[in-house]
Amino acid sequence: MNPQPKLNSLDNLIFDNRFVNELPEDQETRNYPRQVLSACYSRVLPTQVTNPKTVAYSKEVTELLDLSEQVCHSEDFAQVFAGNRLTAGMEPFAMCYGGHQFGNWAGQLGDGRAINLGDVINSQGERWALQLKGAGLTPYSRTADGLAVLRSSVREFLCSEAMYYLGAPTTRALSLVTTGEQVIRDMFYNGNPKAEPGAVVCRVAPSFIRFGNFQIFAARGDLALLRKITDYTITTHFPHLGKPSIDVYLAWFEEVCRTTAQMIVHWQRVGFVHGVMNTDNMSILGLTIDYGPYGWLENYDPDWTPNTTDAADRRYRYANQPACAFWNLAQLGNAIYPLIGKAKPLERALNVFTQVFAEQWQFMMGNKLGLNQFTSDQDDELFAELLVLLQSVEIDMTIFFRQLAEVELGKSNLEDVNVETLIAPLADAYYVPKQLTSEYVSRLLDWLKHYNQRLLQAGISQEIRRETMNRVNPKYVLRNYMAQLAIDKAEQGDFAMIAELLELLRHPYDEQPEKQGYSAKRPDWARQRAGCSMLSCSS
Repeated sequence: MNPQPKLNSLDNLIFDNRFVNELPEDQETRNYPRQVLSACYSRVLPTQVTNPKTVAYSKEVTELLDLSEQVCHSEDFAQVFAGNRLTAGMEPFAMCYGGHQFGNWAGQLGDGRAINLGDVINSQGERWALQLKGAGLTPYSRTADGLAVLRSSVREFLCSEAMYYLGAPTTRALSLVTTGEQVIRDMFYNGNPKAEPGAVVCRVAPSFIRFGNFQIFAARGDLALLRKITDYTITTHFPHLGKPSIDVYLAWFEEVCRTTAQMIVHWQRVGFVHGVMNTDNMSILGLTIDYGPYGWLENYDPDWTPNTTDAADRRYRYANQPACAFWNLAQLGNAIYPLIGKAKPLERALNVFTQVFAEQWQFMMGNKLGLNQFTSDQDDELFAELLVLLQSVEIDMTIFFRQLAEVELGKSNLEDVNVETLIAPLADAYYVPKQLTSEYVSRLLDWLKHYNQRLLQAGISQEIRRETMNRVNPKYVLRNYMAQLAIDKAEQGDFAMIAELLELLRHPYDEQPEKQGYSAKRPDWARQRAGCSMLSCSS
């Protein structure tokens, strides 16, 4: 197959603006915060900025859009993806949606600092929506300015691509552009605002439609518009389900439940904590969306959440993410109930989440331990005891699972093995070595013996186990302290570490000996530092 020619001008992008052409728009043309009724979106223009500069872009995402390297290094690229210039075919808009925030109905929310440029159709016939985050005021900005700072933009850019290479369903990031302007932000909402460098990220996904796009119209009793956006979503993004009907609505909801379950399993696999799983932050395509106060588990604490706003209730803690996803899906089910009129079929579809999550969690955990299949009567106990061990001491989840593959197992008898030698590969995973009491080591040894017997029974060699485990247990994740170091340098005008981390995170399962330092435990200085352990929704 001959490679498709690359586009040497952004004006050659082919847009299919079906969303604005097929759905009702806001009739008020002035751009100011307000309630927007009887409309799916408002037309808006990005705010002009003084001195845009491209500081990073994802070469893989540019390939999705058929862009040449020449275009990506051009001044025009920075102008377009800062929002200063619209290319041929762009029709920018902000979507209207609502949502539950921390379990409470918040009413209208919408794209408060996101502006959609339109849907690009690439040479493969794929649909990719382009969205600028931080490009200025929209009718949904409420009391904010619609802008973004470099700090949060670096985190969004890097994490979007990191999650993709970890294998987790996610929106992507095309570019990170600084604006040359200062933006006032109160990072922890504690009365200490300061000026920070402004930036814009161009996000890319097949669609940015969220659960809240349906909730807003159900809450307002606007069933005609609810049906219209549901039919649009199915026809455009789920055409394989057929022409919209009650049965197709149910099949669609079931598919959303399935893909959401698959996404959450990936989060749990790599220790990712989203931090703000509001229904307006849930993608209808089962993609990780809206990277704000996220984080990766470092010491394995199921109750950990990176979000300072959630510090009291810990609603969005790591262990509660599956339950929150189920609850959010139930709210989507409530929203589309008027289109179906019967609760039981929706409940059956909702239960698909529980079934798929349970099955895939077991399969995922089996892979993390190098097992070729899950056997409930043996592996339930094996998994449960492992999770107890992980919580008993301060232990780094990523390092533990990666190094567990290096523990020499698969031998017929561990009784005569030197315990210190056996568990030596795990040493780097422990934050507080003095916690390794004789009682803990004895319990760990008992678990390793149980695990070893399971491997022997399955006939899994050390080599095969290591290969299986190293495909699903990453060596490198975007630890918050790493992102913060890149931010610190970027705020001083040095963007080299952003590029370095982007390259590192493209290969999270590879050894990369020259980057070994990035696989180490969180340093002590980062334990309590803002941006490393404490994050807010402005992060």
